[in-house]
Amino acid sequence: MLPDLNEIAVFTRVVQAGSFTRAARELGMPKSTVSRKVSELEARLGAQLLRRTTRKLSLTDVGAVYYERCARIVADVDDADRAVTQMQDGARGLLRITAPLHFGWIGGVVAEYLRDHPDASVEVVCTDRIVDLVAEGFDAALRIGAPSDTSLVARRLGALPRCLVAAPGYIARRGAPRAPEDLAGHDVLVSAGARAGEAPGARWVLHRGARRAEVRVTPRATANNLEVLHRIVLAGVGIGMLPAMRCELDVREGRLSRVLDGWSPADVPLHAVYPGTRHLSPKVKVFLDLVRERMSPALRNRQEDGAGAARSSA
Repeated sequence: MLPDLNEIAVFTRVVQAGSFTRAARELGMPKSTVSRKVSELEARLGAQLLRRTTRKLSLTDVGAVYYERCARIVADVDDADRAVTQMQDGARGLLRITAPLHFGWIGGVVAEYLRDHPDASVEVVCTDRIVDLVAEGFDAALRIGAPSDTSLVARRLGALPRCLVAAPGYIARRGAPRAPEDLAGHDVLVSAGARAGEAPGARWVLHRGARRAEVRVTPRATANNLEVLHRIVLAGVGIGMLPAMRCELDVREGRLSRVLDGWSPADVPLHAVYPGTRHLSPKVKVFLDLVRERMSPALRNRQEDGAGAARSSA
């Protein structure tokens, strides 16, 4: 039979208080309940733990040995409760997050999280592999697109903007497209599809406010890694479709220029997913809230631009 932790806790408090009456008062229980709990514990163990007289309460030899161990158990339980309470008060302990390989921008969010929460630590694993969060012990994952695993809880954090960019050297050599249909005559650089056999980048869909344009393109180069694609664009080979977060610094410092300004690909939804069987701990909630707030200045600017475009087209 498994030990009853309530009986152990009551017995320990009786010994520490020195009387049933004082222990009952400290525990907020009737004295009769305290006495019954101790009697049931002795009956279960088949041993007398306490000597009871009208004036004195003392431990038997067996009771002294048992109390020494029970006191440690109760102290450990108290410590465990205290640790959980402290963790619920804020972001503490190790946070394990997985994100796509090209999410270098998440480093800034992690740094801010660590600065704001000195009792927290973070492990980030960037991979394009779909990680089994439960089996591999992750608290949450950042994933692009619509979640497909129905066993996970998905929280939408926002949407990742993309843009069309080219190096100034390419624009000087080939000129800049003036309308979406001009892309058919340009060298385009495309992110390869995730599924084998997919025809990557054969169709680009662009938006400008309420307007929509669909362009058939023939890629000059494709790559299934955004770092590779980014470098090809920087080298001046052609026009690429890249996440705004990845290329905003290059645009600001003149290494890349936006093309077809005002036209842009659809934003890609960003979700956080976590096991539905787990309570969302404060450390995870705090981190995900921060990701949502700090995703990128480019995202905030894009949302403001989109709102302006929508107003102007109305």
